[in-house]
Amino acid sequence: MAPLTDVFDLGRLQLASGQARQVRLQVAVDRLEFGGQIYSPAAGRAPVVLDAARTSHGYSLRLRFDAVLAGPCMRCLEEADARMSIDAREVDQPGGGDELRSPYLDGDELDVHAWVRDALALALPPQIVCRDDCLGLCATCGENLNQAGPEHAHERAPDRRWSKLGELRLE
Repeated sequence: MAPLTDVFDLGRLQLASGQARQVRLQVAVDRLEFGGQIYSPAAGRAPVVLDAARTSHGYSLRLRFDAVLAGPCMRCLEEADARMSIDAREVDQPGGGDELRSPYLDGDELDVHAWVRDALALALPPQIVCRDDCLGLCATCGENLNQAGPEHAHERAPDRRWSKLGELRLE
């Protein structure tokens, strides 16, 4: 297994303007907090494909990897996982303004670890659920509705606006 890479030196690729190279790296994937819950990567690392192309004044970069995050379902709190394929791109053109500067590149030093973390966070689905049709938890008793039968129900609480009628004595 290849060693983990946090920062990759693009200068060692010795790219001239117009040239490109593809590099395969192993990058640590941090656990993420999402919706107040912690989601951990399945392997703790991801094989990453980095495409680097030299432009006349900087770099055009592409990062691709697959990741699986495991943690609690956001509806029923049972185990769930999110499988994602990440395809992120960055451009770094010094002198081209802030929108053409990559926050992950400092000279020729590319912070691959931070880029992987941010790309993964941006690719998260709106909810991580155990299954698409998860019913969640009962709001009254907290039972898992995926395991409760169709007979699961609760008596409705009496309307408090009628509570004074309970004090009425008709004798």
